[in-house]
Formats: sequence, C-alpha cells, structure tokens
Amino acid sequence: MQMSFSLNTLGETKSVDLNKVFDVAIIGTGPAGYSAAIYAARYGLSSIVIGASHGGTITDTNMVENYPGFKMISGQELMNKFKEHAEKYDVPIVEDSVIKITKEDKAYTLETSSGKHIKAKSLIFATGTKRRELNVPGEKEFKNKGVSYCSICDGPFFKDKIVGVVGGGDGAASSAVQLTQYASKVYIFVRGEKLKAEPYWQNLIAKEPKIEILTNVEVKEIFGDDKVKGVMLSNGNKVELDGLFVEIGSVPNSSLAKSIGVNINDYGYIIVNEKMETNIPGVYAAGDVTSLLTHFRQVIVAAAQGAIAANSAYHFSKEEK
Repeated sequence: MQMSFSLNTLGETKSVDLNKVFDVAIIGTGPAGYSAAIYAARYGLSSIVIGASHGGTITDTNMVENYPGFKMISGQELMNKFKEHAEKYDVPIVEDSVIKITKEDKAYTLETSSGKHIKAKSLIFATGTKRRELNVPGEKEFKNKGVSYCSICDGPFFKDKIVGVVGGGDGAASSAVQLTQYASKVYIFVRGEKLKAEPYWQNLIAKEPKIEILTNVEVKEIFGDDKVKGVMLSNGNKVELDGLFVEIGSVPNSSLAKSIGVNINDYGYIIVNEKMETNIPGVYAAGDVTSLLTHFRQVIVAAAQGAIAANSAYHFSKEEK
C-alpha cells in the first residue's frame, strides 16, 4: 500500500503522509469543497480535499456576474481563485476519484481510483451534481459528435453553424446567449409554454436576432450520419442542426454517501439540517448535492454551506477529543 505521495502546491512539491489520520476529508473540488477546506484550515483542523473535476459544473459557465467582489469573472477563473486560497493554508488537494469508503474504529478509509487509501475522522461530501441527459435515440451515438453538455467548452466548434439548446431555465438561456458568439442560428427547445430564465437572460435573448425560441416541444430523437444532422420534435417537425446542447438540469452525485448509510431524499439529494449534518455523526454535506435550497443553486450558497460544514466538523472534532 502506498505510504505517501507528492503534490505540487503553489509551485512547491510537498509530500502527503498516508499513514496520517486527517481530522476531516472533503470529497469534491467545487465551491463547497474549497470553501470547506479554507474554513477547516482556519479552525486548525487537518484536512484533505479529493476530487477529480476541479471547480465542478461552475467551470462550464462563461461569465459569472453575481458573485460578490467580482463584477465579472469566468467560472474557471473563480474556481482557480478558490483553489489558490485553499492551497494558501497548505491543504492537500488530490486530483483523484473516491471509489469506496469503509469505516474501522473511529476513522474512515477513502479508497481512490489510483489506489490511494486516505484516512479521516470525519467527512464532508461536496460532490455536486452531474448533467442530466435526454435519454432519447441518438443521444449516446452522437455524444461528442454534435451532442454536447457544455457550450463554453464546445461552442467554438460551431462557428457559422446552426445549433439547438434544449431547456427552459437559466442554463439553457445562458448557453444560447453564449453560442451566438459562434453560431449563425440558435434554437431553444422549451418543453413548457415559455422560457423560465431570469429576466436578465430573457432581456438578452429578446435583443438577439440569432435566437429563436420554440415552445411546447420536446426533442424526441437526434439523427445524423457520422455527426448530428438534426432533431425530431414531439410536434412531428424536423429541425436541421449541426449541434445540440443539452441544458435540462442535473442530478446529484450522492451514490458514494448513500453507500455508507447517509440518508438521501426521493430525488437523490443528501438530507442535511441547517448545520449541514447528515444522519451519521461526523458526516456532513454541502453544496448542490444537498437537499437544502434545491431551487437556488448558486456558487455563493455552495460556498456558505461548505463553511458551515467545516464549522460543524470542527465542533465534532472538539467533542471527539
């Protein structure tokens, strides 16, 4: 078993001792995870952060304009700053996936996909969400061949092309606006009677001649040859497209927490109270994966919950000692 490994933190190579039992292990490297790491360090807790996807889903956002202190910043840049702040406190940040958690005596052992075994007395799940899929014919076949879940990542590939966006909320609206920088035409396919995005996005869309909204329709099939050629809609119409961006929300990454007995609700979110406590003492959750404020998924909310979870872990550590 590997006894230690090295990390490059703020330009310095540091060794992490795997024989050590950390006060708290934070699973997830998004706003909640990094915020928890910062607060845990300030409380004097020994902590470690493990996550395979730096920044989480916010890194797919082209521009963030509602996080206090930054009038305008990309999601990637904001998360880089979160990470740098955590690294300032010498918190080890491991780019890896936790695949299994077991408990022996009073410590949890986290096994990662690369074979590391990390031990901690308490846990904070900040595992976020993953993109919801359409589950229609052609989606899997044309994934990365015209079907995308990230406009900021793949938008540049559709210069002067016709694209569609599926969804009726802020994610769909912001993606459509983002895509007008490249595409010649952008359709928004809305299942309901109207777009439900914030007024800010609706105003931008109203001023954008490239965008056309089609309401009361669902994408039933994606067709093409070696790449996407178009979609079949629920009203029987066929729309020719070069690309389709799916923005229909997300599902929580809670299976790991569930595997150790953490309670989740009917929608898959981890059930927590106002202290971010789960049903298991010493196990907490924060951010988009939790059952709190599911109608208001924001970076500032996730960061706040991460701080609260760290505070609860601190009090748990004091009681244990």
